[in-house]
Amino acid sequence: MSTHEMRCELSSSHDCPVNDGIRAIQRITSRSAEIGGGISVSRLLPSRHRRMVGAWCFLDHAGPAVFKSGDGLRVGPHPHIGLQTFTWMIEGEVLHRDSLGNAQVIRPGQVNLMTAGHGIAHTEESLPGEGHLHAVQLWIALPASERDRAPAFEHHAELPRWQADGFSLTLLAGSFGRHGAPVRTFSPLLGIDLATLDAANTRLDLDPTFEYCVLPLIGEWRINGESFAENELAYLGRGLESLELGAPAGARGILLGGVPFAEEIFLWWNFVGHSRAEIADAQRDWEEGSARFGEVSGFDGPRLVAPALPWRVS
Repeated sequence: MSTHEMRCELSSSHDCPVNDGIRAIQRITSRSAEIGGGISVSRLLPSRHRRMVGAWCFLDHAGPAVFKSGDGLRVGPHPHIGLQTFTWMIEGEVLHRDSLGNAQVIRPGQVNLMTAGHGIAHTEESLPGEGHLHAVQLWIALPASERDRAPAFEHHAELPRWQADGFSLTLLAGSFGRHGAPVRTFSPLLGIDLATLDAANTRLDLDPTFEYCVLPLIGEWRINGESFAENELAYLGRGLESLELGAPAGARGILLGGVPFAEEIFLWWNFVGHSRAEIADAQRDWEEGSARFGEVSGFDGPRLVAPALPWRVS
């Protein structure tokens, strides 16, 4: 997805230093944003309070949304560099197209992972006849050593799933216990979807070298003894060895973690760069129709227009 905003803020991963040890939970409230086709999302990352969690640098919660047939998500061709887009589908069906020639429908319980590297363009749209959308869209910042790699796309229809303490868990990224996700990443990360049928409580072991956050998607959760509402992010910092979770019947949430990202990055529009010059070059290439991003075939609509850079380019 695109940020689809004409007024953006330059984000630096060093704006919010990582907390060491066991600290009070940082509470981050969402803000509303539009991603195309009139679909509103709750945006949690980046925020002025927290730019990243590990290499996770962008977090949108879309829906649950209900719309008329023919409406729904519609995001025109737009570019990415220096990141991976990670889409976790909970309800509805969305068609992804990209400039590598991929055309892939993502369905509930599946992940699409697009590695932008040096540059790629893509579109996303709800399928004809579809009337629902519930998804989580994440971006993963690529380390400087991987930022210019060739673009790629993966679709994962099967992910590790298991039951524990009344929770149904799906491993989205990384490894947990004896489980390992097939999703390819370039820094130590963790992503887990948690859902309940009935009210449940559990304790999860954590890696103290990771920083973590939990986002309730449905229902009010208890996270290490504190209550968090839907779309209220609980940032836990690093140094924790365990996590206590409680959720009501029919709840859903995601746990994200990773080794704190030590490199300075800048996030602007749909670009992640390690310098302002990288972002300015990508913006110019998109505006000039450079072959760097290629063309997306099959989408009936215009390309997205990049907002003006917030700094002067020499």
